[in-house]
Amino acid sequence: MSKHTTPLSTTDSSIRTTTFDQAADATTLYRYWGAHLVEGGVRFAVWAPNAREVSVISDGNGWTFGRDWLNSSDNGVWHGVIKGVLPGTRYKYAIRTQSGNLLEKTDPVAFYHEMRPQTASIVWSLRDFQWSDDEWLQHRSQTDWLKAPVSMYEVHLGSWKRPHDGRTYFNYRELAHALADYVLETGYTHVQLMPVTEHPFDGSWGYQTTGYFAPTSRFGSPQDFQYFVNHMHQRGIGVLLDWVPGHFPTDTHGLAMFDGTCLYEHSDPRLGYHPDWNTLIFNYGRREVTEFLISSARFWCDVYHIDGIRVDAVASMLYLDYSRDSGQWIPNQYGGRENLHAIDFLRHFNTLIHAEFPGVITVAEESTAWPGVSRPCYTGGLGFTMKWDMGWMNDTLRFMRRDPIHRQYHLNDLTFRGIYAFSENFVLPLSHDEVVHGKQSLLSQMSGDTWQKFANLRVLLSGQFAAPGKKLQFMGTEIGQWTEWNHDAEIDWILRTFDTHEGIRRMICDLNRLYCSEPALHDGDVVAEGFQWLVGDDHTNCVVAFLRQTRNRRETILVVSNLTPAPRDNYCLGAPCAGYYKEIFNSDAEWYGGAGLGNQGGVYSKNNPAHGKPVSIVITVPPLATVMFKAVPPPTDSTKVSLGNEDAVRVDARKTIR
Repeated sequence: MSKHTTPLSTTDSSIRTTTFDQAADATTLYRYWGAHLVEGGVRFAVWAPNAREVSVISDGNGWTFGRDWLNSSDNGVWHGVIKGVLPGTRYKYAIRTQSGNLLEKTDPVAFYHEMRPQTASIVWSLRDFQWSDDEWLQHRSQTDWLKAPVSMYEVHLGSWKRPHDGRTYFNYRELAHALADYVLETGYTHVQLMPVTEHPFDGSWGYQTTGYFAPTSRFGSPQDFQYFVNHMHQRGIGVLLDWVPGHFPTDTHGLAMFDGTCLYEHSDPRLGYHPDWNTLIFNYGRREVTEFLISSARFWCDVYHIDGIRVDAVASMLYLDYSRDSGQWIPNQYGGRENLHAIDFLRHFNTLIHAEFPGVITVAEESTAWPGVSRPCYTGGLGFTMKWDMGWMNDTLRFMRRDPIHRQYHLNDLTFRGIYAFSENFVLPLSHDEVVHGKQSLLSQMSGDTWQKFANLRVLLSGQFAAPGKKLQFMGTEIGQWTEWNHDAEIDWILRTFDTHEGIRRMICDLNRLYCSEPALHDGDVVAEGFQWLVGDDHTNCVVAFLRQTRNRRETILVVSNLTPAPRDNYCLGAPCAGYYKEIFNSDAEWYGGAGLGNQGGVYSKNNPAHGKPVSIVITVPPLATVMFKAVPPPTDSTKVSLGNEDAVRVDARKTIR
């Protein structure tokens, strides 16, 4: 066993049940509840405080109620050791309610489940996988991810790639190698997996979880998923997991009415039912429930070495009136709409994860103006490392959908973010939510003819990398899919055979490498020192320009975007210092599918102040394009040619970084 392998059961065969007044036990329920192999059999434990009686039904007893009884304890945990049960045995808990009904329930803390549509849990050990990711874990613990480049590739494992040999899915191990190769080639630093926690319905995309301690069996065994994470770490790639503590499905085999009562959920539908998703809401005011959830989060970091947890639908947890009309919700004890118990839960979750797993990040999908989501708990915040900037996503996409002729009247859609950009540690998300439910793909959402759609998409994606904030892109974005995401099919990889689509991917490769290699583009992602406007009010030309800087402002990159199809020649911009400004990126490069209009490799500054800066540069801004410049030592004499009164380097616009 490696030093990073955590034993999941006690050394003896006696039952240990947490009393919920022991903090260490209460956040590691996976070591005590569920099914654990012991000498001669399996130790079972399940929380069902209102049950009249509980027995295990399984392959070993013909699925017969009453043959393998569990004993009750004062804290409502039923437990017992059943001899002769072997790994791989399918089982459920048969629970007799106080009214006499018999329920058959999946184990809430099972480590493995049957392949849907079957719903039994499976006895399984997680203790035999040998990890070899010590180097990555040490690197992770020593990294300040707010200062480091974080570029996430959001993946739905079931539809990223699919086999063509008759199988529905690839195995976790196959996916590990193929995905790692692709992510490294494309330059992303992390993968963010849409939920792999077990779920019964493919169409929920994993967001209606029934197995909070089990990777879905669709792609293999728990050890296969451990292999997936381990391989990613060996290749230097971080792994984030979507986690859904906000609601759970009503499936009869799951948590709903688990012991015949509303155990995990509220009994009052004004608190316990989610109208948007036809799901049930956890009762965060019940300590056993919050410890169950926090144990789940801890489990993925502990047993599977997950590097980050993205918490789904945080806004629905924070507000009692979320998606409800007047009279459909119950105010808190002070008459407000804030869910005080959920707030306490989220703070507890973030405090524990950050304390026990240095370098693990937590990310909130939170769409409101709730203050301090990514600020420390000790200052009154919720304690997340980062928060999705849904405002940036909505404003930017609304702008990019507009016909360029109208954009000059809506430039504030792009500049408004400057008011709040550093109020949180933001992630700029272009996620799966933007390419489903009739919204079309990002490429299809762009305005104009085919050429303009591709150019607009290049502007959108390069603008995302240039703006302050960590990055997230959903799979398929990087090849410019024409169609919406379909969870029942793989990405349209055939598009890579078309140069226009492959040009988008080449650009993403270069943007990722530029983002990672240039501290000015990532060191100041979440602080005001990392950003400075140059031009935000040029409505006539519909041009925006700004500086990206390191926190100490010693390194600077100048970014300018032309949001119309007309080139802007002889455009004057203020520059921070005199010298030669190399064009380090141009989204109109032919290499990316553009027209190749640029600045012949770079320009020299002029001693004319502009935009509050001591010098200026005069450039060509290609149509529907983003260009970036960096002050560097001037080129050698052998590569100079005379261009009027100024010297420049004649470099084809395609010769951006590759």
